[in-house]
This record gives sequence, C-alpha cells and structure tokens, in this order.
Amino acid sequence: MTQILDYLIYSQGEDGAPMNERLTMEYDRTGDILYLGKIKPYAEQESEELEFGIIARRNPETGEIENLEILSFSERSASGKGFELPVFAEFRSAQVA
Repeated sequence: MTQILDYLIYSQGEDGAPMNERLTMEYDRTGDILYLGKIKPYAEQESEELEFGIIARRNPETGEIENLEILSFSERSASGKGFELPVFAEFRSAQVA
C-alpha cells in the first residue's frame, strides 16, 4: 500500500473536547481499495456497509467511524467527476499557526 495524503481532521471526544487526528489515505492497487483512517484498523472494530462498496469500520464502544474502505476505487474515480462519501467531515490544516 502507498500512503497518498496526510490531513488533520477535527472531531470531538466523549467529553465534547476537540481532538486532533491525522487522516491517512492508502491505496491498495491489487485490491483496488482506498483506505481512509484516523487510526490503524484493529480486529475489534465493527464493519458496516454504508453504501454499496463503502465500508465503515466503527469503534465497538462508541460507534464512531474510525476508518473507511472504498472498494473499486479506480472504477469510481475513472470518470474524473469525483464521487461523494456518505459521511460528514471537517478538515483543517495540520500546520500549527
């Protein structure tokens, strides 16, 4: 897998305080899967198919989405028009002012 991009994503912890987590993207050419994640996947995560070929990996205690797997990524992106994911996210630069 090749790491493509590294962003900082804003989210809230259980106490409502902001947390900073780097969003990593990796592409598996053999499987044609794009992986998006705030943390490394682990066996206890629960999987849920949000839409056809878009898998969410959730924290088993909080239900928070920690990782996404986008199957058939090259086919989805071949048109050059892009596509939407069935999740909400707020991005900001990882650079500290």
